[in-house]
Amino acid sequence: MSEEVKDKAAPAAGSATIPEPDPKKKYFWATGRRKKAVARVRIRPGTGKFEVNKHPIEQYFKEERDRQDCLAPLRAADLIGKVDVFVNTTGGGPTGQAGAVVLGVARAVKLANSQFDGALRDGGYLTRDSRMKERKKYGLRGARRGTQFSKR
Repeated sequence: MSEEVKDKAAPAAGSATIPEPDPKKKYFWATGRRKKAVARVRIRPGTGKFEVNKHPIEQYFKEERDRQDCLAPLRAADLIGKVDVFVNTTGGGPTGQAGAVVLGVARAVKLANSQFDGALRDGGYLTRDSRMKERKKYGLRGARRGTQFSKR
């Protein structure tokens, strides 16, 4: 029975690529969000170019962690060097934007080829991180911090 399951299972993620998009569209589009950041991602088969707001990823994201996070969905699908990625991102800070790019790239890869769904889901790249900044409450100095207490 396990042999039958193996035969019916999808091929390994490394053996698949993304197809050419519809000629009218030219790209596979997806959107990612994290905190206040929004990333609109376009991918197409190509040579491995990765641009964020018309800058190379190395120039846009200064932190190595953010760059590696952005490339992680492509690494999980074994598509580094096989697709061109173009991202327009707004809002939030660098880490929030990197998180939005991760979700957007993963969604675009899944849209291009649904074979990658398992690998992307196992890595946690298709899960929206819903954590947001907690609002400030009245009577406090921040979301939770109160005023300083003086005994004397």
